[in-house]
Amino acid sequence: MKHARIRYQGSIHLATDAGDHRLRLADGRTLSQDEVDWLPPIEPRTTFTLAINYADHAKELAFKAPEEPLGFLKAANTFVGHRAQTLRPADVAFMHYECELAVVIGRTASKVSRDQAYEYVAGYTVANDYALRDYLENWYRPNLRVKSRDTCTPLGPWLVERDDVPDPMNLNLRTTVNGVETQRGNTRDMVFGIPALIEYFSSFMTLSPGDLILTGTPDGIVNVKPGDEVVTEIEGIGRLVNTLVADPA
Repeated sequence: MKHARIRYQGSIHLATDAGDHRLRLADGRTLSQDEVDWLPPIEPRTTFTLAINYADHAKELAFKAPEEPLGFLKAANTFVGHRAQTLRPADVAFMHYECELAVVIGRTASKVSRDQAYEYVAGYTVANDYALRDYLENWYRPNLRVKSRDTCTPLGPWLVERDDVPDPMNLNLRTTVNGVETQRGNTRDMVFGIPALIEYFSSFMTLSPGDLILTGTPDGIVNVKPGDEVVTEIEGIGRLVNTLVADPA
């Protein structure tokens, strides 16, 4: 099942996919998807993000693939939903999208083996983890100004339940900018797959329901500018639409 969070007539609702481009609210009403404001499908708690977790992306950046996960944390203020606008600061020269499979933790997890890792997953969604390269001082540990700016992590539209994604390690990813394909990859090319990441993070931190793991992006990043429509899409998970606007600040 596909789950969403939306704002409709001033109130926030949980909804499910009703088919035919409609949403079903908890009270049974159905709405056109065009009538609502989309929110991230969950309220993110701790968010783990991976740097250079696709071998081809490491090659694109002229780096060696890491020997252990290069994780860092992302702040909650940065998330927006499907069809939201993202602010592009006027003083940056390089702003790159990053299409990523996001893993939503469903159970408290501590010292979990990779063989049991999927038992702790609630489901999956799509993230666009924008990066402002101008502020990048350490490619292995991007700082807050690179990865935690307001509106710079669109998430959604759906949370797709774990059991509806039989093989999350074999999903096609794709990004288009203004309708032109600029990025294509497959989750099987991750350096560290989902079970390894859950085993790694839970070995020294307790993961809680609602925590997110953003699993990295393949090669194909390009600069984007105000007015661009960026669509990040993952097979079987969803199609996340975002528009860049100039930051008035």
